[in-house]
Amino acid sequence: MADGSKAGVTYTTVDVAYFEQRALKRHARVWSLWALGVGAVISGHFSGWNLGIASGGWGGMFIAAVIIAIMYLGLTFSIAEMSPALPHTGAAYSFARTTMGPWGGFITGLCENVEYVITPAVVVSFIGSYMGSIFGTPPAFQPVYWIFGYILFVGLNIAGVELSFRVTLVVTLAALACLVAFWVSALPVANFSRWALNIGVGPDGTAVELPNGGGPFLPFGLSGALAALPFAVWLFLAIEQLPLAAEESVDPKTDMPKGIMAGMATLIVSAFMILWLNSSVANGAFGLSTSLEPLLDGFKAIYGDGLARLLAFVAVIGLIASFHTIIYAQGRQIYSLSRAGYFPRGLSVTHGGRKTPHVAMIAGAIVGLVIMLGIWFALGAEAGAAAIGGTLLNMAVFGAMLSYVMQALSFILMRRNMPHIERPYKSPFGVPGAVLTIVIALVTIYFQLSDPIYRNGVLGVALWFAAGLAYFAAIGRHKLVLSPEEEFAMSGGKAEYKSY
Repeated sequence: MADGSKAGVTYTTVDVAYFEQRALKRHARVWSLWALGVGAVISGHFSGWNLGIASGGWGGMFIAAVIIAIMYLGLTFSIAEMSPALPHTGAAYSFARTTMGPWGGFITGLCENVEYVITPAVVVSFIGSYMGSIFGTPPAFQPVYWIFGYILFVGLNIAGVELSFRVTLVVTLAALACLVAFWVSALPVANFSRWALNIGVGPDGTAVELPNGGGPFLPFGLSGALAALPFAVWLFLAIEQLPLAAEESVDPKTDMPKGIMAGMATLIVSAFMILWLNSSVANGAFGLSTSLEPLLDGFKAIYGDGLARLLAFVAVIGLIASFHTIIYAQGRQIYSLSRAGYFPRGLSVTHGGRKTPHVAMIAGAIVGLVIMLGIWFALGAEAGAAAIGGTLLNMAVFGAMLSYVMQALSFILMRRNMPHIERPYKSPFGVPGAVLTIVIALVTIYFQLSDPIYRNGVLGVALWFAAGLAYFAAIGRHKLVLSPEEEFAMSGGKAEYKSY
C-alpha cells in the first residue's frame, strides 16, 4: 500500500500481472491519429452547427465559429505540448492528475466521461433518424437502429486496434470526400448575398425570411453571435480525444503533436467551407437555421429531391465516422480511469489476444443505450427523440467545456510548476493561449445556461457528477492503483514514465 493521505486517497501496489491483463498494442502513426481526430468531429459538419444561425444569423454564426476556433487552437496547442510530455492514455485525466492531484484528475476525468458516453448516444440517434427516412421505417423502430449501431461499431473496435484505425481512416476519408463533393457542387451556384443573408428581424424581434436576401450581416447584433457559441462548438467537438491514443501510438512524442495540428488544420478549412457554401445555396441561412439535415438540404437544393435517398446515405457516412471514433475514445477514457482505480478496476481488463479494452467499451455502450432507451420509453417516441437530440447533446457540450477549462488550467500549472519535464513540442500560444481557452469556454457555458434547454442538460450533468463524486468519496479514493500515470504524478514528473 502507498499512502496518499495528503489528498485523502490510498494506493495499492499491484504486480506485473495486473498490467499484463490491461496491456494495449501500439499501432497508430501520424495519419491514423489525424483520422481519429477528424473523424470524431466530422459529423458536426454534416449537422448541428447550423442551428446557431437561428441565434445570430449568418454573420453571428461566422463570428461564433471564429471565436470557437480560437478556443480550440488554444486547447489543441496546449494538448500538443502536454501529450508527448505526459504520454499516458488517460489524456485529460492524467494531465490534471499530474498538476492538480487525485481529486483534480478524477473531476476532469468525470467531465470527459460525460462527453464520451453521451456524444455517441446522440450521434447514433441521428444515424437512426437518417436510416428511418431511407428505409421508411416507423418511429418505433428507432431503438433497433441504435442497438445494431452499437453492436456493430463496438464490435469493430474490439476486433483489434489495427482494424479500428483502418476503419477510422476509411470512413473519415469518405466523409471528407462527401463534403468536398458538396463544395465543388455548390461553388458554381452559390449566391452569398441572396441566400446566406436572407434573415431579417421581425417586429417581435424574431427572425424573418427576406425573399430577396441582402439582409444585415449581424441581424441580432453581437449578442446573437455570442448566443451562437454553443452551436459553433459542434464544428470542433472531440478533436481533444487524440491523446487517449497515446499508449497505442508508435511514437507519441513526435506523432501526437503532428496528428493534432494536422487534424485541427483540416477541421478549420472544412468548418468555414461548409458554413459559407451550405448557406449560399437555395433555402439559404433561414432554411438551415431549423434544419436537422443541412448538408442533405444543400444537396437537394443543387440536385433536386430525386436523389434524396442516395444523398441521405452520403450524410450517414459522416455520422458513422464520428460514431466509430468516439466509441474508440469512450473505451480508452473509461479504461484509463479504471486501470488507475478511479472507476472499478474490472472495467480496464483488455482482450487477451486483441489487446483492446473490450470491457470498458461494452460498459460505456450499455450506459449510453440505457439512458437513450430510458428517455425513449419514458417520454414516448417523438418527445424522446427531441430530448436525446437536444438535452443529451447539451450535456455532452457542457461536460466538454468543463474539461477544457481543467485541461487549460493543467497546462498553465505544468508550465509554472514543472519546467523540468521534457517537452518534445512547445505550444507557440503558451500560457496566453490557455487563458484564452478558459475564458471562451466559460463564456460558452454562460450562454448555455441562458437557454432553458441547455439548463436541463446541465441538471443532467450535475446528477452525473453527484453520483460519480459520491462513488469516489466513499469507495474509489481508497482503491487507487500505482499505474504509470499515478507513479509519474506522485514523483512530481521526475520519474521516468513506464509503459506496460
